[in-house]
Amino acid sequence: MKRAVWLTLPAWFWILSGNCRLSAQNLVITNARIIIGNGTVIDRGSIVIRNGRLASVAAGTPNVSAVETIDAHGMTAMPGFIDGHRHVNTGPSEKQQMQELLDAGYTTVLSGGGPAEGNLSLKEHIDKGLIKGPRIIPSGRVELANNTPEKARAEVRALAAQGIKFVGEMALTPKPGPTAKELENLRAIVDESKKVNVWVQIHAVSPQAMMAAVDAGVIKLVHTPHFGWLAQEDAQRVASAGVMQLSTIGFGVPVFGVFANDNKPRFRDGKPWPEAILDGEGRGREAGYKAVNARTSWDAGVVYGYGTDTNYQPKAGLEHELKSLNLMFSMQDIIKLMGPNTASYIEMSDQLGTLEAGKLADIVVLDGNPLEGYWNMLRTKLTIKGGVIVSNQR
Repeated sequence: MKRAVWLTLPAWFWILSGNCRLSAQNLVITNARIIIGNGTVIDRGSIVIRNGRLASVAAGTPNVSAVETIDAHGMTAMPGFIDGHRHVNTGPSEKQQMQELLDAGYTTVLSGGGPAEGNLSLKEHIDKGLIKGPRIIPSGRVELANNTPEKARAEVRALAAQGIKFVGEMALTPKPGPTAKELENLRAIVDESKKVNVWVQIHAVSPQAMMAAVDAGVIKLVHTPHFGWLAQEDAQRVASAGVMQLSTIGFGVPVFGVFANDNKPRFRDGKPWPEAILDGEGRGREAGYKAVNARTSWDAGVVYGYGTDTNYQPKAGLEHELKSLNLMFSMQDIIKLMGPNTASYIEMSDQLGTLEAGKLADIVVLDGNPLEGYWNMLRTKLTIKGGVIVSNQR
């Protein structure tokens, strides 16, 4: 059966326009394999979208009218991709970069780097419809090493006053471990964040730094450690403390064919692998540490989500992270990891992460079945954000 998407002519021109505010549509997706994200799969069903939210997700064909109907025969609908920590910011190429993220299937990104003002500007540009892009959750940085507790607290308050809800891009010394000054400032930051309703994220790339962050009250960790092995009892402590963690396990794994077609391994910034890995131990040991430590955290019950911690090319970066994750996780695990777990990490589990009635209509439609292999998650045909078609690659 020929696959087709029926779009009204006004809607088609509206989608192509990049300089107008995007409004939620009423859509019906039919004949789709639907991966809910909570373990349930509907072999052939329909999704009804009303005013930007999921009105119904069920087997069969609904008896409803819609402005647009999408026949997704042979394709899979699943929750839009969320990157819990990615480096994005405003700039001259933001339009292209944001569209590339949409084309890869990302509908929400927590901005993990750059000045808070730039993150807020990028969010504003997307929210006002000046450019199309994923839902941006801005973050800001507080100085950790060269600071005082009093100044660190003031910086947290200043970010909160700007509307920042996540404080990130703070790294603890991995070896021999965090300094006393870092930990003093971190405890002050965590304490102040609770007063102004801000979440603290920490880059803890060694087991020592990870456990020190947990002891300081941090409950969001950007990295899976890549300096040494994570003990099972430490992973259980992390889980018991309610700490959530992002993947970033593609760090240290060599990249091929992205920066040059010469079959030479490269780091994710294009530099030679393994000698150019930032703060590396040598010979790419980081790749092994991250993969095994990821599974240790997962098996201990840590809420383990998806994050790239990079400004790497969206589709190539997605493939790289998925390929690395698939070394230790099944596709069922990866879908849970990328959906509900990452939604929990960004504090939006009531809105995102699964395709359930009442949630925001963030959907990626794929030409293939992700349960058969991660490569099918790279075959994005439609990206829908809040009920709006923001990428059409049919």
